[in-house]
Amino acid sequence: MSTATETGSIARQQTRKATASGWIGSVLEYYDFFIYATAASLVFPQLFFPAGNAKMAIVASLATYGVGYLARPIGAIFLGHWGDTHGRKQVLVLCMLLMGFSTMLVGLLPTYEQVGMLAPVMLVVLRLIQGFAVAGEISGASAMILEHAPFGRRGFFASFTSQGVQAGQILAAAVFLPLATFLPKEDFMSWGWRVPFLLSFVVIFAGYYIRREVAETQVFVEEGNLSQVPKAPVVQAVKDSWRDMLRVICMALMNVIPVVTTIFGAAYAVQASYGIGFDKSIYLWIPVLGNCLAVLVMPFVGNLSDKIGRRPPLIVGSLVAGLLSFAYLYAISIRNVPLAVALSLLMWGLVYQGYNAVYPSFYPELFPTRTRVSAMAISQNLGTMVTAMLPALFALVAPPGSDNIPLTVGSIAFGVTVIAALAAWSSRETYRVRMQDLGSPLAKPVPIEEYERLRIEAVTSGNGSR
Repeated sequence: MSTATETGSIARQQTRKATASGWIGSVLEYYDFFIYATAASLVFPQLFFPAGNAKMAIVASLATYGVGYLARPIGAIFLGHWGDTHGRKQVLVLCMLLMGFSTMLVGLLPTYEQVGMLAPVMLVVLRLIQGFAVAGEISGASAMILEHAPFGRRGFFASFTSQGVQAGQILAAAVFLPLATFLPKEDFMSWGWRVPFLLSFVVIFAGYYIRREVAETQVFVEEGNLSQVPKAPVVQAVKDSWRDMLRVICMALMNVIPVVTTIFGAAYAVQASYGIGFDKSIYLWIPVLGNCLAVLVMPFVGNLSDKIGRRPPLIVGSLVAGLLSFAYLYAISIRNVPLAVALSLLMWGLVYQGYNAVYPSFYPELFPTRTRVSAMAISQNLGTMVTAMLPALFALVAPPGSDNIPLTVGSIAFGVTVIAALAAWSSRETYRVRMQDLGSPLAKPVPIEEYERLRIEAVTSGNGSR
């Protein structure tokens, strides 16, 4: 076998390993996300808080879910710094261990009845660790896959980062829902709810094994060899890339679509005060069906972005999903269950993937190697944190008894998607890097590896752009 053939074979193996590493990390992240959200609604109020005030117990339990979002910007700063100074591989292993063990420890916590107020305190601490760890996962995995992927296939391979998010939610539903449905209530409340959390150990083991086998990316190693690794990547990212970071914050607001579908949409359809009266089981199945459809669609959209560019599917997906939010909420308002389910699958499971499958390649391509993880982690988590506040805004402007709830909430959702589309439109296209980016009059597309090599040479000579 020739040296070139051996090198190509090793590169393909590393691409597959990096993709598997990003995928399994996303599975773990959103496996945790879904089981914690479900447990916070179903069992934590009774197990971790005083029994005297049921209403306050529910509020406090859901608040422990929300504190995870407060830790994400802090985690983004720390883990982004770690990923840009110590490498993508190290930060992904760190995220995996923090997330996995904190998730598993939730399943081992004593209850309020056993240790009193120490129980909710420990629950909050573990949730803060989970939120901290989540902040570096997607950005680190996206950078790792992108930098290992071959030229012309980065969109396809990076889409598996987001696909793992959907697969994690499917896995969580496959584990949690049967336990909640078929176990006797006493058994489920005493030990059954712990099983999904303890099973995260299996994912930790598999993820750690895969991530240990992935080599550090070549472009990061070259940056280090040329002393291009910054001492303060967060500061440098803001200084050099603040415009693109602002664009990513705005594009990350596209998380409004799953918020409308599964959070406000579920409350509007199910809560008695709104008067619609859908069965709760429908809104247990909508995320499952939507995620199954998304898992099938995402690689095709990622591959499409390698052919036509990142911006077209993202812009079209944003605007059409925003328009469909009107129709989806209208279907709920007229109590048409089949139409509401079909529109939720069309809006979230299909059209939204124009954004969801593309951002793992588009975001890191917007930033230089030496600050890539920091810039993406901070900006994406800030945008996502804003969308976490939208359910409360929707409930405030469209409370039970309001007129034209679909129009009111749909208008806000569409407005947010317009902001995301405009941010994408104002961004530069990244699926082919052109020599013009280095100040050359030539417009010939070049592989990202060639671009990175030329950029490093230009920077070290003092003549090139960053």
